[in-house]
Amino acid sequence: MAQTRQRQRARSRDDDAPIIPILARKVREVEQKAQKNKLGPTNRTKFQVIALLMREERARVKADPEIGDATRVELLKRLDGIAQILAKTAARDTSLIALLEPDASVGQVAQRFRRDWLIESGAELSADELIITREPEPAAVLAENQVIPDSVRAFQLANPFRAPDFAAAPAPAVPVRRLANWELLGPLFKSFEQGAGGRAASMELPEAPEVDRFAPRGLELMPHQARFVEAARLGHRRFLLADEPGLGKTAQSVLAASVTGSYPLLAVVPNVVKMNWAREVERWTPHRRATVIHGDGDDLDAFADVVVVNYDVLDRHMAWLSTMGFRGMVVDEAHFIKNLSSQRSRNVLALAERIRSNAPGGDPLLLALTGTPLINDVDDFRAIWQFLGWITGDKPSPELLGRLEANGLTPAEHGFYAAARQTVIDLGIVRRRKVDVAADLPDKRIADLPVELDDDLGRSVRAAERELGHRLASRFRALVEARGLRVGDLDEDQRDQYVRAVAHAELEESKSAKSGENVFTMVRRIGQAKAGLAADYAAQLARSAGKVVFFAKHIDVMDQAEAAFAARELRTVSLRGDQTAVARQAAIDAFNTDPDVHVAVCSLTAAGVGVNLQAASNVVLAELSWTSAEQTQAIDRVHRIGQDEPVTAWRIIAAHTVDARIAELIDAKQGLAARALDGSDVEPGSADSVQLDALQHLLRAALDGAL
Repeated sequence: MAQTRQRQRARSRDDDAPIIPILARKVREVEQKAQKNKLGPTNRTKFQVIALLMREERARVKADPEIGDATRVELLKRLDGIAQILAKTAARDTSLIALLEPDASVGQVAQRFRRDWLIESGAELSADELIITREPEPAAVLAENQVIPDSVRAFQLANPFRAPDFAAAPAPAVPVRRLANWELLGPLFKSFEQGAGGRAASMELPEAPEVDRFAPRGLELMPHQARFVEAARLGHRRFLLADEPGLGKTAQSVLAASVTGSYPLLAVVPNVVKMNWAREVERWTPHRRATVIHGDGDDLDAFADVVVVNYDVLDRHMAWLSTMGFRGMVVDEAHFIKNLSSQRSRNVLALAERIRSNAPGGDPLLLALTGTPLINDVDDFRAIWQFLGWITGDKPSPELLGRLEANGLTPAEHGFYAAARQTVIDLGIVRRRKVDVAADLPDKRIADLPVELDDDLGRSVRAAERELGHRLASRFRALVEARGLRVGDLDEDQRDQYVRAVAHAELEESKSAKSGENVFTMVRRIGQAKAGLAADYAAQLARSAGKVVFFAKHIDVMDQAEAAFAARELRTVSLRGDQTAVARQAAIDAFNTDPDVHVAVCSLTAAGVGVNLQAASNVVLAELSWTSAEQTQAIDRVHRIGQDEPVTAWRIIAAHTVDARIAELIDAKQGLAARALDGSDVEPGSADSVQLDALQHLLRAALDGAL
């Protein structure tokens, strides 16, 4: 009898707020997933909807005059319990906090959850609430600071008329029968949410050609890269290339443009990789020219084959970029455009629409590159699919709709989801992991990532180099004249002798100098200038590829990096020289075993030996060492017994500074060791230290007028 009365009280209490028991059940489901570190996109969306409905219900309970005071207190207490579970879950995964913001965007998946839960609670919904719609994305708005570089004006004058293109034919009408009245994007996203029994989301690619005719002389494509390029050569034009970092997406894109003749090509990329993009174009397609847009584009070559622009300056170049007649477009780190309401996304999608509409032949090469196409929710696919032309607003493109019709299924049938998933994949999704192509990869490789130091600190670095170079040149001339000689009369051997003598004297003075510009202070300043860019790239790797080890030489660079990671809500551990043995081991253990720790920020000198960090397979070298051995020791903290993936070390190198020369010198020293110890047939390098060689390089550059 008592149990019956208790059930009746519970029933009457829930009648006042029938949504609360549903929210309580859902929040427990999310909490359990978070405790098991399985908080995927679906449960992240549930977390957001729980918070949304909880706020709505709290406001309703407080304002409803028909609810008695005692009942109101009880209901608010239950809502507080749900709020506490949300808070604990967010404390476990801090990236959830952004979903609690009142202005956080609510995707269609979240809207469907809200509708379904309210219907389950017995709520009466309006017609508008029952139909899930999406507001049209705002169009790109030209920034007020639009610029047109002089070289673009020259290009436009040189090409006043464009030959008419009759190759593009209108797409045939798709007979819509089974799917005429179905909302399809939700089921399409759901088909990816459900997974496919362990099968990777990657289209079938042709076999790699037996003879590599894609790579230039001296370079060789790995088989997985060659298969992608071959698919483009055979006619596929739109890809979501979602390979993990370190598998050469940039090279694949450059060669895909080459074999399809997709020039001019526009590449929209993050700032940290735009110099690397230009270098990769020249490396893999040496017959093509690349130009990089810096700032207002004063040094732009509008006649180049490939135009590289970073997201941050894209807005001011929209007016002329849309008139260049691009035959292809690449969006690198395409997850940057996932927020359709951002100006960045609007700009990218507007350019893509213009290129799809106007490209000769009507079938441009469109490539979205990202190791992380999904950040929070399957709805993150939307912007990428729209860029590729697979969807238009809230509807599949005619091509995709036609393929779905050909499957003969509707969302009411269970088999629809697996078939729909494969249909989208076949449009051009390519996803390979390091472990999947391990046989293609070297077990350890070093990839250089040149960055442009175009801020005030970067300009001060170049000014310091000039100052040091000119000081060395003055000492050189004084030394030559003291010997009764003239600089112009020196032969090559004499010049080298005096250059080395001046550099040696400068190095000895620098070792004991308390102030002033020297090779050591200059390299430190370069490290400070690179710190933000290096941390930015490491954060991208951590989001897309998992744990990352970040090495720096100086404490202030480590401090800058840790602040940058904290701002991006990435948990870090630190390995420094002033730690106790206990604290050091605790940091190592946390990095290797705690899935919530993303980055190990390490000192090159303090963590370069005796440390096992094999939970990562990516290393970022924010600053260069003075010795190849120190660099190798750092990389081998990850590349060691227990590592089951190929290791990639990313060296962040300041372009157009002595930093690039130091990288070359380190490699030369490494080659010397390979010749002496491993029997490798490499040219012997200089026996001088890297510092001495770097000073000689600066002096020669100053004498030749290159500084």
